[in-house]
Amino acid sequence: MTEKLKVLDLFSGIGGFSLGLERTGGFETVAFCEIEPFPRKVLKKHWPEVPCYEDVTKLTGDILRRDGISVDVITGGFPCQDISCAGKKAGIKEGTRSGLWSEIVRLIGELSPRYVIVENVAALLSGPSEQRGGWFGRILGDLAECGYDAEWENIPAAAVGAPHRRERVWIITYPEREGRQRLVTHDSISSCKIEAYPFSCYGSVERGRPMVSGSLPLRTGDGLPVALDRLRIKAAGNAVVPQIPELIGRAILAAEENT
Repeated sequence: MTEKLKVLDLFSGIGGFSLGLERTGGFETVAFCEIEPFPRKVLKKHWPEVPCYEDVTKLTGDILRRDGISVDVITGGFPCQDISCAGKKAGIKEGTRSGLWSEIVRLIGELSPRYVIVENVAALLSGPSEQRGGWFGRILGDLAECGYDAEWENIPAAAVGAPHRRERVWIITYPEREGRQRLVTHDSISSCKIEAYPFSCYGSVERGRPMVSGSLPLRTGDGLPVALDRLRIKAAGNAVVPQIPELIGRAILAAEENT
């Protein structure tokens, strides 16, 4: 494959998805969408040439096409507040933060990407308590209506060497195709050897990219205002562990080579 796959990074945070995918050498982020001001500043610092849209509810396929942006891959760790064990467990219905999942579905319909990669808390698989698996059933049903197959794995941060568990469900979805082999399996996870990423809360750069991880030292007393400390800690805590998008990205590239 000569051309890189073009990535629309939704709910971008400080760029963990894009960092991991771009480290494979086969992906290029062409647009971000992030509503929070502090992460937008981080993205601007490290991806200064990549446009960052603010409101996912207002972003459309027509807007992207007008701006000359084509998309092969959509990524998104949509809000977990309403499905997390620590949250209100209101689910992914309309009007909830986690209900912004529907915006991913809408953009799938408008853009018809080759791949979609979604991340969220592991409770997405089992909730709600009154209808076990109902939330995930909704996810799979929405994707099926779009004509997409899906595979998923609970890949904890510990699986790629982080010193804590941080369980997350990762969903890889693509247009229905007979005979397609699974991209990510337990064997491919356990056999994956990915270079460790340096730990940093914010602002550190390796080859022009921010270093983020699921386990971070919470630096204090370094002369930064307390409010900024809180912002960077929140942003780092919300970030995906970039080794996992890298693992998934390498699996996608291998599948592309075999098609």
